[in-house]
Amino acid sequence: MLFPRTLPLNALTILCVLCAFSAVSLAQEVGLVSEAKPEESPKPEKKPDSALVHEDVLARATPENICVVITISSQRVHLKVGDEIAIDAPVSSGRRAEWTPKGGFVIVQKTVNHRSTLYGSFVSADGRTIRSNANSRTEAPPAGASFVGAPMKWFMRLGSHLQDYTTFGLHAGKLPGYPASHGCVRLPERIAKLIFEKAKIGTPVMILE
Repeated sequence: MLFPRTLPLNALTILCVLCAFSAVSLAQEVGLVSEAKPEESPKPEKKPDSALVHEDVLARATPENICVVITISSQRVHLKVGDEIAIDAPVSSGRRAEWTPKGGFVIVQKTVNHRSTLYGSFVSADGRTIRSNANSRTEAPPAGASFVGAPMKWFMRLGSHLQDYTTFGLHAGKLPGYPASHGCVRLPERIAKLIFEKAKIGTPVMILE
């Protein structure tokens, strides 16, 4: 009986390597194995509120080199450092287009825990909300109740110049995905805080159509 000749060890090793290489090449051709991809550069931080924070640009932001740009048509706010965008986030402006003024403004006041003097709720003496969406200018609270202004955290009042105190500004608030405010520009709370911390009295704010 004749037995097949045994291959030398080196020849057997080379044969195994060639077979493995051929199998991988075939798998790549039919899409079973994908080629290694180069590492991608880290993307800007994105949260469920659709805000983008470019941390490298934000790190260079100072009260002297930033400006805030709000575009009503796209319902977005940009915090810019020179020509670079540090923050790109959603907003909610006035329900009616004319309720949020357009043009150039500056921040004239900053208050962490501000409350509206116009809009809020009528609350009973024991703390129950009797009526929400109350207007202190046109309505009086029922007997025994008082007016409590709506919270406007991280409030930044806007004016055409430093001595111009308007009734609107930027602050944290609910963002339903469309213009819904009484005129102020609502921001996601984390974005309002970031802008509040970077801005100063006098920081320019542009509100565009």
